[in-house]
Amino acid sequence: MKLVFAGTPEVAVPALDALIASDRHEVVAVVTRPDAPAGRGRRLVASPVAARAEEAGIEVLKPARPRDEDFLARLREIAPDCCPVVAYGALLPKAALDIPAKGWVNLHFSLLPAWRGAAPVQHAILAGDEVTGASTFLIEEGLDSGPVYGVLTEQVRPTDTSGDLLTRLAFAGSGLLAATMDGIEDGTLHAVPQPAEGITLAPKITVEDAQIDWAAPALRVDRVVRGCTPAPGAWTLFRGERLKLVAVKPLPERTDLTLAPGELAASKKNVYVGTGSHPVELLWVQPQGKKPMLAADWARGVRIAPGEHLGPADVR
Repeated sequence: MKLVFAGTPEVAVPALDALIASDRHEVVAVVTRPDAPAGRGRRLVASPVAARAEEAGIEVLKPARPRDEDFLARLREIAPDCCPVVAYGALLPKAALDIPAKGWVNLHFSLLPAWRGAAPVQHAILAGDEVTGASTFLIEEGLDSGPVYGVLTEQVRPTDTSGDLLTRLAFAGSGLLAATMDGIEDGTLHAVPQPAEGITLAPKITVEDAQIDWAAPALRVDRVVRGCTPAPGAWTLFRGERLKLVAVKPLPERTDLTLAPGELAASKKNVYVGTGSHPVELLWVQPQGKKPMLAADWARGVRIAPGEHLGPADVR
């Protein structure tokens, strides 16, 4: 088939690579988000998908909005058979959906109908799911509601961050998307409607969502830290300034250490903080304006006083 691939971030690159490598299909163009400011100089930088496509000599389309008539006209000229999508980052209008003969097929990082939306991997970790996966489905105008072509499953490991899990799903899912293109092309694969039960939503995680509530149980604190790593990054307050939490470890439920929610305790090699259940150990933190560091090194530098807490002072 003649394909136009739509995607933007690094997580979409493995799927693009798999389709470029296919001997059954040709990626004739790529659709991606416009160049965006990045780095200290805020220079405009092409998306990872755009950079990979340019390296491969593939035409790159960067519409400000996928409803722009210039973009739609070019897509009609190309006349793709199918448009595979991975994390493109914009809603596709019906005018675009109607152009490829075999539609737009999305690789979504959940077992649909679970976790429809922008942040399925983060929400799987926040919810404590033990198994998640990826699905390929035919895009329709509803939110991730189209019929499903194929799925794969992936174990959620106890220490997984959303970055860890998303990386594994991106590489495993690239094979699923390529196989889906093969099945659509030869007519052996047919999309099956999603069940009406089991629908859960996965809206984008905001910075406010990533603030730690120390009155929550240790298990919840750990999930928020892992689910919000690397983005938007779990955080708390220390002496009125933001402190990013890169990694924590819940202590055993039965421990001799008793701390109030948010209360800090530091030794030479360890830093502990109380939660609504039992304490967690801070492993890595990132103070404002600094690089990530071992929590013990941070604690030595700030000289934690007895009874000091993390979190806003007005909740204590």
